[in-house]
Amino acid sequence: MVDWYFSVISWRKSKTLIGMQIVPVNDPRTENDFFKVEKVIYKNDPHFVAPLRQDIEKIFDPKKNKLFRDGAAQRWILKDAQGNLIGRIAAFVNAKTANTFKQPTGGVGFFECINDQAAANLLFDTGREWLKERGMEAMDGPINFGEKLQFWGLMIKNFTQHGSYGMTYNPEYYISLFENYGFKLYYNQLMFHRDLLMPAQEVFVRKAEMLKQDPEIRVTNVVGWSDKYFAECFLEVYNSAWGGHEGFKMMNFDVAMKTIKAMKPVYDPRIVIFVFKKERPIGFYVNLPELNQVFKYLDGNLNLWGKLKFVWHRKVHPPTTMFGVIFGVVKEYHGRGVEGAMIKFAEEEIAHKTPYMDTILGWIGDFNPKMLKVCESLGASNYRTFATYRYLFDRNAPFERAPIIGSGKHEETEGSKEAES
Repeated sequence: MVDWYFSVISWRKSKTLIGMQIVPVNDPRTENDFFKVEKVIYKNDPHFVAPLRQDIEKIFDPKKNKLFRDGAAQRWILKDAQGNLIGRIAAFVNAKTANTFKQPTGGVGFFECINDQAAANLLFDTGREWLKERGMEAMDGPINFGEKLQFWGLMIKNFTQHGSYGMTYNPEYYISLFENYGFKLYYNQLMFHRDLLMPAQEVFVRKAEMLKQDPEIRVTNVVGWSDKYFAECFLEVYNSAWGGHEGFKMMNFDVAMKTIKAMKPVYDPRIVIFVFKKERPIGFYVNLPELNQVFKYLDGNLNLWGKLKFVWHRKVHPPTTMFGVIFGVVKEYHGRGVEGAMIKFAEEEIAHKTPYMDTILGWIGDFNPKMLKVCESLGASNYRTFATYRYLFDRNAPFERAPIIGSGKHEETEGSKEAES
């Protein structure tokens, strides 16, 4: 009945869509088709690096994604009259965040589509109707059913280089598909690039030199650290740097340990930096290798064969770019040179002693001007931009962009601390 309904809708919208069918993903065959859509869209795109199938599967696995406890998600594929795959979409309700906005807001994501507005509209309509049935009055997209650290936003700048691991990648025509449907910009997400061989700015050098005068200060990487010690130090800085922020949830040791263990198979201890005052960690700069420089050889599958290829290619083609995951300083040490000490350490100990030549900083929302200014002061340049769009189901309702942090109106949503950091 559902498939027939959307086929009729498609006939009304465009003769080119006569016989098109929306098919829910509800078995291994349709799940495989969900992943095959990428091969249709990107078959001639030399810059596309397929995201790992395992990363996406766990997002939609109720046993692995805790958001299914109170929330819900559904995926669909779109076929043409001949049964060829031409699109896909997912819709989800995150119970933790849905009611933190003026309108109860769900999300759509993992969108892929041929360059046909009517086909895109059919996919968006499907997600919208599913969300309306669950009490939602708006939808953000393209977003993830999980943390903002991954698969969040539509790429709108820089289509001529490989995408970064965990970030969305899409053709440029997707911008028109979203905006023509009626999505409006909620906020921009800026990623920054910095050449590691570029000398640290004078202000950071001066502050780092001042900090050096304190014999109780030391800067180090995490080579030789145990998982337990790494987790303890990470936990101390994380909670001390962001504790007290409105909406911030303190991390516990179990979560910190889980985070470190999840990073362990891919992280490089040479590029994770900590600053200590005596024995207390007071700052960190956590980087990972740009894994897509290796994953581009795996065709999106980290199965047993993929793991063997990953080990081989990481050794033969080691990444030359590192990806800044999180950067933080304990509150009472803000502005005292800790930031400069870490930047100087990266220049001296990473740029000249490892294969890494540049760094990409994880995205920062345009609602966070303070952190944008920090990136600019580091000499970093806007490397790539993504957009988080919002669509209000009531087309007459006034639309508002995301409030600026510090305005007293910023809506705290899950993952916004990652964006701030």
